[in-house]
Amino acid sequence: MNGFSLDSNNISFYLKGNAIVKRNIDQRVDANVKVIVSPFAYYEVKRGLVDANAARQLRSFDELLRRCPLGEATNAVFEEAVNIHVDLKSKGRICDDMDVLIAAFCKTYDLTLVTNNTRHFENIRGLVLADWSAA
Repeated sequence: MNGFSLDSNNISFYLKGNAIVKRNIDQRVDANVKVIVSPFAYYEVKRGLVDANAARQLRSFDELLRRCPLGEATNAVFEEAVNIHVDLKSKGRICDDMDVLIAAFCKTYDLTLVTNNTRHFENIRGLVLADWSAA
Protein backbone atom coordinates (compact mmCIF):
# COMPACT_ATOMS: atom_id res chain seq x y z
CA MET A 1 0.00 0.00 0.00
CA ASN A 2 1.03 3.54 -0.72
CA GLY A 3 -0.25 5.14 2.49
CA PHE A 4 -3.59 5.82 4.11
CA SER A 5 -6.76 7.80 3.51
CA LEU A 6 -8.99 8.88 6.39
CA ASP A 7 -12.70 8.17 6.21
CA SER A 8 -14.94 10.96 7.47
CA ASN A 9 -15.71 9.08 10.68
CA ASN A 10 -12.05 8.95 11.70
CA ILE A 11 -11.65 12.62 10.87
CA SER A 12 -14.64 13.33 13.12
CA PHE A 13 -13.10 11.23 15.90
CA TYR A 14 -9.87 13.22 15.54
CA LEU A 15 -11.72 16.54 15.66
CA LYS A 16 -13.61 15.46 18.79
CA GLY A 17 -10.31 14.68 20.51
CA ASN A 18 -10.39 10.86 20.39
CA ALA A 19 -6.96 10.05 21.84
CA ILE A 20 -6.59 6.69 20.07
CA VAL A 21 -7.35 8.06 16.59
CA LYS A 22 -5.22 11.15 17.20
CA ARG A 23 -2.27 9.03 18.34
CA ASN A 24 -2.59 6.72 15.31
CA ILE A 25 -2.69 9.64 12.88
CA ASP A 26 0.10 11.56 14.64
CA GLN A 27 2.41 8.52 14.76
CA ARG A 28 2.12 7.93 11.03
CA VAL A 29 2.40 11.58 10.02
CA ASP A 30 5.40 12.05 12.33
CA ALA A 31 7.02 9.00 10.69
CA ASN A 32 6.46 10.58 7.24
CA VAL A 33 3.88 7.97 6.25
CA LYS A 34 1.44 9.35 3.69
CA VAL A 35 -1.96 10.10 5.28
CA ILE A 36 -4.38 11.81 2.92
CA VAL A 37 -7.93 13.18 3.13
CA SER A 38 -10.03 12.30 0.10
CA PRO A 39 -12.04 15.15 -1.40
CA PHE A 40 -15.18 13.15 -0.63
CA ALA A 41 -14.40 12.75 3.08
CA TYR A 42 -13.45 16.45 3.09
CA TYR A 43 -16.89 17.33 1.74
CA GLU A 44 -18.72 15.12 4.25
CA VAL A 45 -16.82 16.57 7.21
CA LYS A 46 -16.75 20.20 6.09
CA ARG A 47 -20.47 20.37 5.30
CA GLY A 48 -21.28 18.97 8.74
CA LEU A 49 -19.02 21.41 10.53
CA VAL A 50 -20.28 24.41 8.58
CA ASP A 51 -23.91 23.36 9.11
CA ALA A 52 -23.26 23.07 12.85
CA ASN A 53 -21.32 26.36 12.94
CA ALA A 54 -18.55 24.43 14.73
CA ALA A 55 -15.81 27.07 14.64
CA ARG A 56 -13.37 25.25 16.93
CA GLN A 57 -13.65 22.01 14.99
CA LEU A 58 -13.30 23.89 11.68
CA ARG A 59 -9.98 25.29 12.94
CA SER A 60 -8.92 21.80 14.01
CA PHE A 61 -9.91 20.48 10.58
CA ASP A 62 -7.75 23.13 8.89
CA GLU A 63 -4.86 22.08 11.15
CA LEU A 64 -5.38 18.42 10.24
CA LEU A 65 -5.36 19.31 6.54
CA ARG A 66 -1.96 20.98 6.95
CA ARG A 67 -0.64 17.63 8.19
CA CYS A 68 -2.77 15.32 6.02
CA PRO A 69 -3.19 16.91 2.61
CA LEU A 70 -6.32 16.89 0.51
CA GLY A 71 -6.18 14.42 -2.37
CA GLU A 72 -7.38 15.00 -5.89
CA ALA A 73 -10.47 13.57 -7.59
CA THR A 74 -9.31 12.61 -11.06
CA ASN A 75 -11.07 10.94 -13.98
CA ALA A 76 -9.44 7.69 -12.87
CA VAL A 77 -11.17 7.95 -9.48
CA PHE A 78 -14.57 8.37 -11.13
CA GLU A 79 -13.90 5.49 -13.54
CA GLU A 80 -13.03 3.27 -10.57
CA ALA A 81 -16.22 4.42 -8.81
CA VAL A 82 -18.26 3.31 -11.81
CA ASN A 83 -16.52 -0.08 -11.74
CA ILE A 84 -17.22 -0.48 -8.01
CA HIS A 85 -20.87 0.48 -8.45
CA VAL A 86 -21.37 -1.97 -11.33
CA ASP A 87 -19.63 -4.77 -9.41
CA LEU A 88 -21.74 -4.21 -6.29
CA LYS A 89 -24.97 -3.94 -8.29
CA SER A 90 -24.22 -7.20 -10.11
CA LYS A 91 -24.00 -8.89 -6.70
CA GLY A 92 -27.25 -7.32 -5.50
CA ARG A 93 -25.46 -5.11 -3.00
CA ILE A 94 -26.08 -1.46 -2.44
CA CYS A 95 -23.48 1.01 -1.24
CA ASP A 96 -23.83 4.71 -0.50
CA ASP A 97 -22.51 6.80 -3.39
CA MET A 98 -20.16 8.75 -1.12
CA ASP A 99 -18.71 5.49 0.21
CA VAL A 100 -18.22 4.28 -3.36
CA LEU A 101 -16.33 7.48 -4.20
CA ILE A 102 -14.16 7.23 -1.06
CA ALA A 103 -13.37 3.59 -1.87
CA ALA A 104 -12.58 4.47 -5.49
CA PHE A 105 -10.21 7.20 -4.34
CA CYS A 106 -8.34 4.71 -2.14
CA LYS A 107 -8.17 2.04 -4.83
CA THR A 108 -6.98 4.50 -7.48
CA TYR A 109 -4.14 5.80 -5.31
CA ASP A 110 -3.39 2.42 -3.66
CA LEU A 111 -4.27 3.70 -0.19
CA THR A 112 -5.58 1.82 2.83
CA LEU A 113 -8.92 3.26 3.95
CA VAL A 114 -8.93 4.11 7.66
CA THR A 115 -12.47 3.63 8.92
CA ASN A 116 -14.39 2.05 11.72
CA ASN A 117 -17.35 1.55 9.36
CA THR A 118 -15.86 -1.58 7.85
CA ARG A 119 -19.32 -2.99 7.09
CA HIS A 120 -19.90 -0.10 4.68
CA PHE A 121 -16.87 -1.11 2.63
CA GLU A 122 -16.37 -4.86 3.15
CA ASN A 123 -17.98 -5.85 -0.16
CA ILE A 124 -15.69 -3.69 -2.29
CA ARG A 125 -13.20 -6.00 -3.95
CA GLY A 126 -9.54 -5.05 -3.56
CA LEU A 127 -10.11 -2.33 -0.97
CA VAL A 128 -7.82 -2.57 2.05
CA LEU A 129 -9.27 -1.38 5.37
CA ALA A 130 -7.78 -0.40 8.72
CA ASP A 131 -9.55 0.62 11.92
CA TRP A 132 -7.54 3.14 13.97
CA SER A 133 -10.33 3.76 16.46
CA ALA A 134 -9.55 0.65 18.50
CA ALA A 135 -6.62 0.43 20.92
